[in-house]
Amino acid sequence: MAFKALAIDLDGTLLVGNELPEAHIDAVKKATDAGFRILLASARWHQVAERYARQLDLRGPIIACNGAQVYLPDPGPDLVDRRLPAAFVTELYELCNASSCTVVAMLGHRVILKADRAPNRELVPEMSWANRLDRELHAEPLLIAISGDITDSLRQRLDHFQDQVDIRESIGPRDDLILTITAMGADKGAALSVTCDHLGLEAAEVIAIGDAENDIPMFQIAGASVAMGQATARVKAAANHVTTSNTDFGVARFIDRFLAGAGL
Repeated sequence: MAFKALAIDLDGTLLVGNELPEAHIDAVKKATDAGFRILLASARWHQVAERYARQLDLRGPIIACNGAQVYLPDPGPDLVDRRLPAAFVTELYELCNASSCTVVAMLGHRVILKADRAPNRELVPEMSWANRLDRELHAEPLLIAISGDITDSLRQRLDHFQDQVDIRESIGPRDDLILTITAMGADKGAALSVTCDHLGLEAAEVIAIGDAENDIPMFQIAGASVAMGQATARVKAAANHVTTSNTDFGVARFIDRFLAGAGL
């Protein structure tokens, strides 16, 4: 079966830090000119992905919040909107409020940054700061991302929710370890399947490109997969091909190689 689309992660894959390198912009343009559909698939919220989509002149569905949301830029309901269970959110917020960890709660059209001190930089328009999380004010998150010392013990302390939530390791824009938490069944693989159905594609017609544990479900459903050079051994083992690191423009190197007929 011929490939028709590329599903590409953002942090640690298409991006270097928060920057979209010219090499990757050029490579995505080559792929679109060759007839490929480009799907952005991020652990971050949809507004971030939209800003990069505009840089790449991409339109259409965005897999956001680690697959808990498939956002449609056109008016209407999202293709996927999976919220974390209320009882879990209540307990998690209590643990986070008792810790000095940093939390990003993605609520859909709003994003809450929980940190001990107000940031010394201007936040993006959709984000606001809070020094505590409130289960009433900050209810029904799609995804919660946590960094800090609490990440070492969080899985064990919330083990009784293991059949309701999915906790995965992700790499942030500063190459820091982040725990991303979504409702069970909300992942990039399931989101990619729904997105393909919406676009009239087969998942087998998609090549998925990523660098972290949360990209593995996308690798499993796609027709082929590519791990970044800096990915862990587990992520590389789940992929069909390994390219160079994001700092060595691995997405561009793979696309150039693939379009030249080298295959996977």
